Amino acid sequence: MKDIEERIKELPPRLQQEVEDFVEFLLEKQQKKPRGKPNFGWAGALKDLRGQYTSVELQHKISEWRIGEK
Repeated sequence: MKDIEERIKELPPRLQQEVEDFVEFLLEKQQKKPRGKPNFGWAGALKDLRGQYTSVELQHKISEWRIGEK
């Protein structure tokens, strides 16, 4: 069985570049820190609006606020 380096050398230059790019991607992916558990510190932040809006209305209102509509 050929080693990986020999097999890569058999590829055309364009595909060799793809292999190199993919290896870089894998190395970067490996170095990224795993995410911790989500922080729900925002939970309950809009509870004062509970009587004013249904959950669906509140979702629409938040979307409006995000894009700057009135």
